[in-house]
Formats: sequence, structure tokens, C-alpha cells
Amino acid sequence: MSKAEDILSQYFGYSEFRPLQKEIVESIAGGHDTIALLPTGGGKSICFQVPALMMEGICIVVTPLIALMKDQVENLASRDIRAIALYGGMSRKEIEFELENCINGKYKFLYVSPERLQSKNFVDYAVNMKVSFLAIDEAHCISQWGYDFRPPYLKIAEFKDRFKGLKTIALTASATPDVIKDIAVKLELRNHNTFSKSFERSNLTYVVEETENKLERIATICNKVKGTGLVYVKSRKKAVEIAKYLHDSKISADYYHAGLDAKLRTQKQDDWKNNRTRVMVCTNAFGMGIDKPEVRFVIHEQKPDTMEAYYQEAGRAGRDGKRSYCVLLYHPGDFAEDLRQIESKYPAPKEISRIYELVHNYLNIAVGSGKGRNYNFDLHEFSTYFNLSPSLVYNAVKILENENYFQTTDAVYLPSRMKIIVDYNTLYEWQLKHESVDALFKVILRSYGGVFDFYTNIFEFEIARRLKQPDRWVKEQLGKLHDVGLIDYIPQNNKPQVMMYEDRFSSIYVSNEKIEFLRERYKVKLDFMNGYVKNKSKCRSNYLVEYFGEHPLSECGVCDVCLEKKRKQSIVNDPDAHYHTLKELLESKTLKLNDLKDVFKASEINDYLIALRWMIDNGDVQEQEDGYLKWKKAKS
Repeated sequence: MSKAEDILSQYFGYSEFRPLQKEIVESIAGGHDTIALLPTGGGKSICFQVPALMMEGICIVVTPLIALMKDQVENLASRDIRAIALYGGMSRKEIEFELENCINGKYKFLYVSPERLQSKNFVDYAVNMKVSFLAIDEAHCISQWGYDFRPPYLKIAEFKDRFKGLKTIALTASATPDVIKDIAVKLELRNHNTFSKSFERSNLTYVVEETENKLERIATICNKVKGTGLVYVKSRKKAVEIAKYLHDSKISADYYHAGLDAKLRTQKQDDWKNNRTRVMVCTNAFGMGIDKPEVRFVIHEQKPDTMEAYYQEAGRAGRDGKRSYCVLLYHPGDFAEDLRQIESKYPAPKEISRIYELVHNYLNIAVGSGKGRNYNFDLHEFSTYFNLSPSLVYNAVKILENENYFQTTDAVYLPSRMKIIVDYNTLYEWQLKHESVDALFKVILRSYGGVFDFYTNIFEFEIARRLKQPDRWVKEQLGKLHDVGLIDYIPQNNKPQVMMYEDRFSSIYVSNEKIEFLRERYKVKLDFMNGYVKNKSKCRSNYLVEYFGEHPLSECGVCDVCLEKKRKQSIVNDPDAHYHTLKELLESKTLKLNDLKDVFKASEINDYLIALRWMIDNGDVQEQEDGYLKWKKAKS
């Protein structure tokens, strides 16, 4: 066994690497800049976690997803691997304490957002760390042609310049060849190795269905396909409605969207991960960083905006390699929304400028101030306060983020945390003088042993229960102890936040040309997505992989397009299966093509129409000028 395989077995419990993982691990461990393109479920985290454990120093992991940071840090901790994540809601003291720990070698992984790399305070600490290499997750965010462009990624190269010869691994699940080139150029990768696993997922069956009643069809699929599933929707309202419909249909279902309280979202997520809930109806806020291998089906109630988004969301099915189903439902009316959606997604410049002004007014940020600060900011509360369309606000905020004015984050449940910041003797003297809080400290010290050494999660309700005091009293006392400098206490925070990159300007300017560029870029991606939905001739798996620059060698044979081809060919090759039925029918009745729907089951119509067309072409049946079908004596 190699050192890499020893670590894989010791820490992660796997006896061997998945395809390409070992080559990627050896590349970065061997000192090479590396690009790893592994589709959803391909095991990207192993590719940087194993080499980091092989090498001296700390690996800095850059990711835009707080939920993913939190999930991976908890996952590593469960394997006795020291990791820390920095995110909004942490106090300055806590951040600086943890950065000192990174310098002192107490952690192997440091997870940060791309925005954090622009902080002078962070950089001052980072240059004193022994950094093994830089891991850039969701690396497609660096390209304006990627489906989720984030300007702070463009600053990563500047951060790298502070280190001599710092190697980088860039990881993504979905990127076109042009985006891959962009990643290499903008991260300034030198003589890099690129590893790309095929986008083909042979265990997935892709299906696109036109349907008048999406609710009924979703319920039918949930009943037909056993196991855990996801239903993706585009609105919070739809998530609630469909989950209720499924629940009323005796299907175990729940809903999830970004507007829920963070603690409730965590609970819903855990219920689904642990099979207490079978079907989760959700917006695209759900699923990032969640590795549930046995998802048997993913249904899209509406078409996503891009092929990348569809591939990533559908790809949450069947990560265990077993047969799973990806079903996209549509109605012809869905396409009528496209033009209106383009206008909505990229509002006029004057609307964007107005939202910029209102956000700062709402947060009471004066002109010339705010830079580097975090504020609680709930987009829907903001929209309600100013009586604005949530869709308009969301899309304007996204453009302002792309212009690098600020960055919003979803709510993530973070328990209260505290650390005693005086020595034991000072604390003991305080306890002697203040008997009212002596019992409080005794409970804390008995319950949370590391509170002198580390920032520790605490639960006020549990402390209150032991002291037979109200929660409010415990929180008040901890607040007072924080104010006098005995402890650093960070109360629980589950609010969405906004981080300001710049001081407030008196006014801003967004050009019409910029908005037109964004609209045109979106139209190109939307055309590919619509092509996938309307496609009736190309294998769906091939359509997907060709979009990402691959040249498939064969058709999947199991998608709806491939199965329809097989069915048609079967009827052409063996027309006798329907020949005699049609012959007897046309000899006894005068019928038009449209009348067949009243004779045969809906599921049989297509088969009989194919057989009938074969019979017309072969001269057994004549379609007359008035539309009636006439049986002719078969040729001898």
C-alpha cells in the first residue's frame, strides 16, 4: 500500500480510490498545479484531503458555500482530523484566536470564503502559516462564462502571490472546455495537470416528459420508484404546495428553501439524510455539500436555467452506482416564460442602483462607511419592508454581488460559542467576589471542559435547566461577563448576512452594455437547456456530455429517447404485433387517424400509429383525401 492508500484506509475507511482520484492525489502531492474535473458525486473532497494529510502544514480550502464548509469540518472532526472554518457571525477575537492556532499547527484544514482572502487581517496571519497547498472548490465560479460567476475568485491569484511557489488544486463538478481554460489562466496555474472524469453517468436514466398535471405525475413517480428522492422546484411557494400534496397522498415528504429558519433547515436536512423523510421538495438552496449515496430519483418540476445546474442537481441521484432516475417535467407553457424571465433576471440599471441605495438605507450605513462589516440581512424581510418584488430584489442583489459591492449569505445555524479569556486564578478570584455567577461558572466548567483552551459550542437552555433558571437569565449573565472581559461570548446566530466589500458610495453606475452582455450570455445557456427539453432524437446522456465537450462512443440505451427508438424499431421490424388488429379494425369500420384515440389506450396510440404508418408505406392501407383510412388488399 502507498502512503496515500494508507491514509485513505485509516481516515476514510476506503480500501481503494475511485477512478482518477489517486492520479489527482499524486499530482498535487508531487508539487504540481492541478485541475480536477469530477462530476457530482465523484469524490472531489478526497482529492485534496488525502494529500493534505500526507504533507506538512495546513491546507487552505476556498469555497463559496458556508453549508459545505460546516458539513466538511464536522465530517473531518468525526474522523479525528482537525479542521476549522471562518465565516460571518464569528467574533474578531474568535477569528484571530483560530488563525493563531493555524499558525501554531493545530489544524490541518482551514476553510474560508473567497472574500476572506481579500482581508488584510487574514492575509497578515496566512503568510505566517506553513501552507501545504491551496484547494479551490467550485472553481468554475472564476469564469464569467461559468454558470455561477463570483468576482472574488478573480482575486485568488493576488493572494497566491504572497506565497513563494504555492501550489493549487482547482476542483469543479461541471465546466465546459472554455471554462476550464479560464480557470487555468485566472488562477495563474503553471505547467498544470488536468484530470477530467467522463460526465457520463451510466447508472442514471434520464427522462423528459410533457404533462398537463405535474402534481399527479410527481406523485406517480414517487409511488413507482422506491427509495429516497428529491423534487426540485423554482419557488418557495411551490415547495410548500407540492410537499403538502405528496403528504396528503400518503407519501413521506417535506419541503426546504432558504427562507426557513436555519435551525429548522438543519433539522429537515438531517431528517432526509437519515431517512426519516423520504422525499424532499426543495429549491436549489438544498443539496450543496450533502453526500447521500442512495438517492433513487430526482424530479425537476420545471426546467432549470442552465445545463450545468441541471447536471449538478440531477447528479445527486445514484451516487452509490445503482440504477436511479432523473425526470424533468414540462408543459409547453413553460417556454412562454423565457423572455419575461430574462428581463426579470437582469433588471434595468436604474432598478439595480435603486436597490443599492435601499439596502444601505435599510442597514443604516452612511455614505463613506460600512466596508468590511457584516450585517444581518434577510432578503424577504427587506422586500416586504419596501413593498418590492422578492424576485426583483434577488436578481438586483446578485448583479450587485457580481459587481463586487457586497456578498450575501444564507442563514446557517451556528450554536452559541464562548471561551474564557482570563487565566484560572483571575477567574477564581472573580467567582469569590461574585457569588451570583459562581454556580454559572461551575456548570459551564463541568459541562464544557475545553472552554479555557478553545471556542466551544454551548447551549444556554441546558445550562439554564441545570441551574433551574430561565434561558434569558443565562444569556444576560453571559453578556455581562463578556462586557467585563472575562469571556468572549458569541450568541447563537441563524440570520442571513451581507458582508460589505466597499464603503457606501453616494451613487453607483451600472452600464446598459453590462446588462445586455449578461442577458446574451444567459440566452445562450437557456437555448442549450431548452434544446435538451425539446430534443426527441439524440440520446439524453449524449446531449449532456457533448455540452461539456465530450464525444460519446455509444448511446445510453435507457433514456426516454433511446427507449422510444427501440420501440419504433421493434414495431418496424415486427409489424405483425399490431398488423392483424389494425386490419380487422379497418375492415369493419371507417376511421380517421384521430379516431384511433377512442379505440386504443393512450399508452398504445404511438405504437399503433407507427405500425399504421408502416402499413401505409407498404400499400396495405390508403389515407384518402377526406382523411379516412381505407383497407386495401394486401399485395401478393
